[in-house]
Amino acid sequence: MRIRENKKFLAVFCMLGFFAGIIYANLMSKDYIASIGIFNEFFLDQYSQAEIDVMEYMWYVIRIRVTPVILIAALGSTRLRRAVAAAFLAWTGFGGGMIMTSAVLKMGIKGLILCLIALTPHFIFYAAGYMVLLWYLYTCPESKWNMAKTVSMILFITVGVLLECYVNPIIMELFLKTL
Repeated sequence: MRIRENKKFLAVFCMLGFFAGIIYANLMSKDYIASIGIFNEFFLDQYSQAEIDVMEYMWYVIRIRVTPVILIAALGSTRLRRAVAAAFLAWTGFGGGMIMTSAVLKMGIKGLILCLIALTPHFIFYAAGYMVLLWYLYTCPESKWNMAKTVSMILFITVGVLLECYVNPIIMELFLKTL
């Protein structure tokens, strides 16, 4: 029964953050969202025409994807591990809610589709990798960390990085050409 409760709590933290991001984007920062440029036609056109140096991009992606894993793991080794997992999920939900709302406010339904395509296909693997770590942090000390969790988390994050660097730019370029 306790495991079922933990699953619900993890989803609740993420959804609360997501709804807070939506509310924040709609009420607090609507003027700021109107002035940002990442969802305007010029930026999207420039992105679709840009040449990507895959190796340079890969090192960038590794830095921004692995740093949070290391930080969560380090903070998770303290007594605050459950709070770290909950805060990470809430913050991720908040960011997702804000970005999705911004995209919808600037581009309508095309913005929502753009956000979903921008997360394809690597997001599935990142989510799985992070959930291995977050689930452990939230259920510890009942669950123990082992080699299978280490290997699966590293494998999920690695596949996510490779997909983000090699597959996602192609998918994004194809979508942006249809806009």
